[in-house]
Amino acid sequence: MIETLFANGKIVTPDGVIDGDVLVEDGLITDIGANLKTSGEIVDCAGSLIGPGLVDIHVHFREPGQEWKEDIGSGSAAAAAGGFTAVVAMPNTEPAIDAGHLARFVSDRGREEGLVEVVSAGAVTMGREGTKLAHLDELWAAGVRIFSDDGDSVADAGLLRRAMEYLAEIGGVVAQHPEDRGLTRGGHMHEGTVSSRLGMAGLPALAEETVVARDLALVRLTGVRYHVQHVSTSGTLELVSRAKDEGLPVTAEVTPHHLMLDHREVQRMNPDVKMYPPLRQPADIEAIRKGLVEGTIDVVATDHAPHAAHEKDVPFEDAPRGIIGLETAAAVVNTAVGLQPVEFFQRMSVGPARIGGLDDQGRWLEPGGRAHLVVFDPSSPWTPETFASRAENSPFVGRPLQGRVVATMYDGRLTFRDGKVQR
Repeated sequence: MIETLFANGKIVTPDGVIDGDVLVEDGLITDIGANLKTSGEIVDCAGSLIGPGLVDIHVHFREPGQEWKEDIGSGSAAAAAGGFTAVVAMPNTEPAIDAGHLARFVSDRGREEGLVEVVSAGAVTMGREGTKLAHLDELWAAGVRIFSDDGDSVADAGLLRRAMEYLAEIGGVVAQHPEDRGLTRGGHMHEGTVSSRLGMAGLPALAEETVVARDLALVRLTGVRYHVQHVSTSGTLELVSRAKDEGLPVTAEVTPHHLMLDHREVQRMNPDVKMYPPLRQPADIEAIRKGLVEGTIDVVATDHAPHAAHEKDVPFEDAPRGIIGLETAAAVVNTAVGLQPVEFFQRMSVGPARIGGLDDQGRWLEPGGRAHLVVFDPSSPWTPETFASRAENSPFVGRPLQGRVVATMYDGRLTFRDGKVQR
């Protein structure tokens, strides 16, 4: 029998926080209470929250095809270090995940690594080229529950309607990367006062909002579950809010970096603040923070997007879009928003698991449940310097944050402790 005792912690329940211990035996939570005993390993959780392992429904692990940026092994290590026990990998790999055998490859590789549950999203269109539908039935049979051409929007409304009609019948989620490429072509940052001052072509908020508005009309028609990826503007937030008031099956996510940083960061011309959607203006940041607290935005998702050092070590305009985010996510959200413990785990664990169809994940801790959990100290100061990820393209290097992951347990095994991934 393998035992681990999480002692002296603050256990987060749906009704609040209680002081106590959590005992894990052979992959299951067997007891929750005070002054529990064990002959096994003890994790001191004094001052820390103990809750369900974090879940990220939007990561890029780059395998297959771009393993020099990241692979499922290094991505899994980054997830464990960030407190995550499950992730959904986006399908914009090479080849794109547009058929069942490719989705199974990703999940099988995740099981081989054994650090975190890895499932794949599936492409909506073949090769993510936007011309004909992917093998949606095969992908569903392979366990895919989220469908997205992430990295691109599905521009053809007729094709998207067909996908939505089919996925509505079987219960799938359409997750849209809302970007009208006609409006963003040639742009590198948010279109606003800073881009004007820098003389840099901008990406307008309208490019995001027009796609969401069109898609919501299709949701009204088809009834499909629809998820808005990386909300970044107050206009998008308003569209989501109205859709929810109307009773449409709509959810939304925000990234940690869009909760903390705004477009003034680009004045430093650091390619590590180049991403899509771009960092917006302060008023947008305040609006989406409020949207996350109030629940209009359902979940936090990192959009973890690793790039090799040589790819980012170029002038800002030439750099690829995207930053890593798994290892800093909890700390950035805690620093930027300061969610209460129940809401923190609702937005970063329980909610994402439900959207992603991850039935064994994001469950409040109780005896008999699978031991997927995280220990997070919200008061611990931390300055990121190095990463378990293969990539280092983070704007938070050297930036003081508040809150740090103490330990991560996936399926009864400690995968991260004392600052180190446990392989």
